[in-house]
Amino acid sequence: MGTKTWHSLPEYQALRALMESGTTSKAAIRLGLSQSAISRSIANLEARTGRILFERDGGRLRPTNEAAQMNRRLDPLFEALDRIDGPPEVAQESLRIIAPPTYAHRFLVHHIATFLKTNPHFFISLDVSPSEDVIRGILEQRFDLGVTGVELSRDGVKLTPYRSSTAVCAMGQDHSLAGRAEIHPEDLDGQALIALTHRHARRAQLEKVLHACRSTPRIVAEASTSVAAVDLVKEGLGVTIVNPFPIVQYRSDDLVFRPFASQIEYRSYFVTPDHGPVPSITRAFMRHLRLHTATDAFSEKA
Repeated sequence: MGTKTWHSLPEYQALRALMESGTTSKAAIRLGLSQSAISRSIANLEARTGRILFERDGGRLRPTNEAAQMNRRLDPLFEALDRIDGPPEVAQESLRIIAPPTYAHRFLVHHIATFLKTNPHFFISLDVSPSEDVIRGILEQRFDLGVTGVELSRDGVKLTPYRSSTAVCAMGQDHSLAGRAEIHPEDLDGQALIALTHRHARRAQLEKVLHACRSTPRIVAEASTSVAAVDLVKEGLGVTIVNPFPIVQYRSDDLVFRPFASQIEYRSYFVTPDHGPVPSITRAFMRHLRLHTATDAFSEKA
């Protein structure tokens, strides 16, 4: 039967203190002990392990290779002791968000930043993808939360209404229509118009509204996102008809937005998996977004 090897924490502490300070007097001060207590601990450790740990070099004690190796093996022990004595560890919760450019750029980025500043133990990953990828990403469980303006109901996902809004006409501040309180379809007859591409259902809806009023604007450009359409308006190319949310939240200073007299309505949704409870970090971010979304004249809580 082998002899049981007993471990002595004071001996290990003396070893580390002596290696770092170089003299028994400094090691004693560091640990709040006497020099004789340090010397006794080192002697006991050498006797117990059968190793020479320090050699005299003038007035200093020089650690041997055996001491250096032992000290390295002690690192995990003292790191564990530091964690025990330190503040309790908080498990970092992660939230994977997917959203199209119109929601992600500037709008969600700002709210993610304010959320993380007040919840520094959280971690957020933001993926900017086309609207059609949002539902797919949630279904494939690659993301925890989506934000979208496309109402596409699918088994396996839940759409939670977030905001509702009606169409607006966006234009430069010096545009001829900027002085009007409301823009009617017939006001766009002959006007330069930036339209959304045909993959957007709203494009056909707008064309139907214009056709009913016999209004024929000049389509000078198309864009696949509302952000790009509004940026082209900013460049002076004409006007555009878009969902004001969330663009009006961050572009109302350099553009003019006017209600567009039509039945074109929009809804923004939170998209979550439709299985099991919604994680607390997801609920917390949705609540944060609802509470801190600024009020505007064109959208309201859904």
